[in-house]
Amino acid sequence: MNVAMFTARAEPAPSPADPLDHLADVLFHEMGSPGVYGRTALYEDIVERLALLITRHREADTEVMRFPPVMNRAQLERSGYLKSFPNLLGCVCGLHGTESEIDAAVSRFDAGGDWTVSLSPADLVLSPAACYPVYPIAASRGPVPAGGWRFDVGAECFRREPSRHLDRLQSFRMREFVCIGSPEHVSAFRERWIVRAQEIARDLGLTFTVDYASDPFFGRVGQMMAVSQKQQSLKFELLVPLRSEERPTACMSFNYHRDHFGTAWGIVDEAGEPAHTACVAFGMDRLAVAMFHTHGKNVARWPAAVRDLLGFPPRSDR
Repeated sequence: MNVAMFTARAEPAPSPADPLDHLADVLFHEMGSPGVYGRTALYEDIVERLALLITRHREADTEVMRFPPVMNRAQLERSGYLKSFPNLLGCVCGLHGTESEIDAAVSRFDAGGDWTVSLSPADLVLSPAACYPVYPIAASRGPVPAGGWRFDVGAECFRREPSRHLDRLQSFRMREFVCIGSPEHVSAFRERWIVRAQEIARDLGLTFTVDYASDPFFGRVGQMMAVSQKQQSLKFELLVPLRSEERPTACMSFNYHRDHFGTAWGIVDEAGEPAHTACVAFGMDRLAVAMFHTHGKNVARWPAAVRDLLGFPPRSDR
């Protein structure tokens, strides 16, 4: 008699629960990929109210621009993103070629093969941040006036960092205020917003700290760039302890780029010197998740001052 011997296969250990998991069912709909979700009406309403709150704090003489979720690939390359964060970039590809070549790719899929081998890149990439498209537009306008330029920009952004955590999405909304001008003008802009953003977070009832930070630059050279960024205090973040005090979540950032974009795009002042730039960025989805984590799923029970700030009608039981 032949006896087949089988080795028992251990079941994979379940993923540890995350402090934000209890919010998933009321805020999002699964779409089959980590960090990419459909949004419920409850959640989207808060995002829209937060956006209106940010708009109310917009400085005078700020030009409003809203960008699509894609941008020109060559423009992003010129801005330096590929050298700094190639691991986060999402490219747009398509089935290009003759009708017969495209049909062959579809037929390969029908036969159980891999149709994606026929893809080729388009001239578009997914926007990794809302501010990138504004610099070539600014460069086309000629020298920056003495008072500088300010922009209010927003976009649906993408970064290829899959995560099951609700505060680290691949597809997310970003709102930014961008300043272009002299070093003094730009530095003063950032300092104003570091103070103003804390007032907004405090009014929203969030617990937070502000600390210097660095971007997630890629590779060994990137590690040195991150150290330099911290040493020069070029980036600060407003951090909310969504899962722990030790691992807080950056919900806003305050970035001084020096003359990086001015040099890359030929943005100059009236004397021909490269302009400096800075931005304050609001992670709209992270802020919304922070609100539900802090105040609970039942918006009707949020603190009255927070509800008033966000434009909700007074509660009947007040």
